[in-house]
Amino acid sequence: MTKLKTLSFYLIAGLVLAGLVAANPASAACKNRGDLDIRFCDDDGDLVADTPADSSKWLNPGTIVFSYTPVEDPSVYENVFTEFMDYLAKATGKKVKWYGAESYAAQVEAMRSGRLHVAGISTGPTVFGVNLAGYVPIAIMGKHDGRFGYRLQLITHKSTDIKKVSDLKGRKIAHVTPSSNSGNQAPRALFKSLGVVPDKDYKVTYSGKHDNSIMGVANKDYDAAPIASSVLDRMHDKGIVNKNDLRFIWQSKLFPTTSYGYAHNLHPDLQRQITYAFLSFDWKGTALNKEFGKKSDRFISISFKDHWTDIRTIQKTNGTVYTQESLKGLKVKKKKKKKKKS
Repeated sequence: MTKLKTLSFYLIAGLVLAGLVAANPASAACKNRGDLDIRFCDDDGDLVADTPADSSKWLNPGTIVFSYTPVEDPSVYENVFTEFMDYLAKATGKKVKWYGAESYAAQVEAMRSGRLHVAGISTGPTVFGVNLAGYVPIAIMGKHDGRFGYRLQLITHKSTDIKKVSDLKGRKIAHVTPSSNSGNQAPRALFKSLGVVPDKDYKVTYSGKHDNSIMGVANKDYDAAPIASSVLDRMHDKGIVNKNDLRFIWQSKLFPTTSYGYAHNLHPDLQRQITYAFLSFDWKGTALNKEFGKKSDRFISISFKDHWTDIRTIQKTNGTVYTQESLKGLKVKKKKKKKKKS
């Protein structure tokens, strides 16, 4: 009887395993996956999902959906990218449609589900996009000489008594979102050596976006905030905030900015056309140049494996895992606006 039970156990286990393999045939054939989701494979070792070997799985949509990282009001950036989207349409022979994502998680989820094909994804969330959505970063905004990047800057209002990082103890500090590099991941990895541990030494409040953190500090709603220098520079240039009202407590070395890329399962010809569009687009006289021209004047080629090394190290230090459950954690609930007293 015992032998029969044992035989039945192995038979059932074998059937379950066979079912899992049948449901995920790529899993059985994949030689290397790394941190990628079980749906993807990385046989060439470049840390991003390979294009499916089975051509029947290639996606060749009639309309390409494009999205830019939701750092500020998504609708504003639709106009900024209009000329590039027109150029992308000509390069691919496809229609190009704008998707105004409200959160980092929404972008990753949209690409994972096949609803988003080309995107600009912020620094920290890029790693989530690569591992959970099969996102393939190919470009970044930079200068003709190859320079690019931004810094984590820790800011406070000039009226506070916060002069150094250790002064954050006991204060209310705005982080951006769990996946944000400069707005959360990097501070958690780097601030410990500077005298404070987020959540232990000070209260972390997620603002949802870099501009929310910056405006919150400027309006004295938060005591301080770690933010992306590139966002603050743009807001200052637009007259939204005045840097002279802020105090800069600390800043990091340079990090890569928003990456641009496509879904791994797009038709190889379409992948090449998209890459060409990014790397050949002329910024002169465009809204892109007007918006980002002080720091960048073109898209330059990058490698996720090489250029995102520090970002992956920071996330590893923080114990970040790339699962659908962790993706839910990227969502920050919007706070209801307080009604002004009459």
